[in-house]
Amino acid sequence: MRGLELLLPEVSSGRATVVDSTGDAAAAAGMVRRCVPDLVMVDLHMPPPGGVRAIAAIRQEAPRVRVLAMSGDDDPAPAVRALRAGAEGFLPKSSEPADLLQPLLAALDGWVVLPAELLHAVMAQNPGPRRITVPLSEEERDLLQLIAAGASTTEMATKLHVSERTVKRQTATLLRKLRVSTRAEAAALAGSAGLL
Repeated sequence: MRGLELLLPEVSSGRATVVDSTGDAAAAAGMVRRCVPDLVMVDLHMPPPGGVRAIAAIRQEAPRVRVLAMSGDDDPAPAVRALRAGAEGFLPKSSEPADLLQPLLAALDGWVVLPAELLHAVMAQNPGPRRITVPLSEEERDLLQLIAAGASTTEMATKLHVSERTVKRQTATLLRKLRVSTRAEAAALAGSAGLL
């Protein structure tokens, strides 16, 4: 994480800066309240009470902040717990800091970030296709496919011929309609429903 803290401001051309960091899971939510960041990265292997509890506390304290979980583990279970606790994405700690820039910027733009292996593991944990039980318009299906494909807000706006603000509004409406709380859940639902 330290390498990322040093490299991020440089490789993002100043778009992203590190405002604070802590190794104390119990203090994480208070730090987020004090600093009001756009994005929080949480190591799932923080000392007790641990990263998943830190994510839940951050989510309660600052529901609008974007939260990404990180781990060096190959086991998908902690990442799934982090997503259930409110993380909008997951990044492997084994990645080079420079390789994390695009996923971090995508997360800042409001997108879910998941490695393909994790998405497949999540899908394997929930065998059998889930059906989308509400009727979706053609536009909603197109939007769901773009969400599942990991398109950026700008890319989606261009493809759908609408503004970025409209994309964000339509996405929020779609998530409510599908009865999911995150774009990761919507992507998983699209995959299990055979929309990918």
